[in-house]
Amino acid sequence: MASEAEILDELRRLRARVPQLTGALAAGVDGLVLAQDTPGVEPERVAALTVTALGVAVRMADATGQGDFRELIVRGVYGYVATYAAGRGAVLTVLAQDRVHVGRLLLEGRRAGARIGELIDAEAAASAAAEAEAVVPEERTDAAPPAKAPPKTTTARTRTARAPRTTTGTNARTTTES
Repeated sequence: MASEAEILDELRRLRARVPQLTGALAAGVDGLVLAQDTPGVEPERVAALTVTALGVAVRMADATGQGDFRELIVRGVYGYVATYAAGRGAVLTVLAQDRVHVGRLLLEGRRAGARIGELIDAEAAASAAAEAEAVVPEERTDAAPPAKAPPKTTTARTRTARAPRTTTGTNARTTTES
């Protein structure tokens, strides 16, 4: 995984961009905390609850045909808990005060989740490449070539053509009669 220092830097930059955040943490989808900046909150507990909520959110998105998980927002009396996908194997969870600008929270949370995902996925790819190079070439001649991950398929969105609007009567607001 990406270094804790790099992820922590991103969490701190996120908290600087959105001052109403009260905490942020990155966790693996297995519930292990990768990095956290959550004063006054137990990060391991939040990570475990995040993974539980993530499981429900993933199943809900799948069952309703909404595609892959992207984010989950929970609003409580005192603020928000937002969870964002962060690459293939991690999530970003942020805690925010009730007075946060929700649009800003969503925008910055998505950006930070994408950046953390890039860090984690790049580290995972480098680790996989290093493992592949560590295999002695003579041993690789007998083995099948490494399987490539199937490309992600996305369904293209299409628009249905609309019938042109036609007016059959006169508009009472624009006609004048004497």
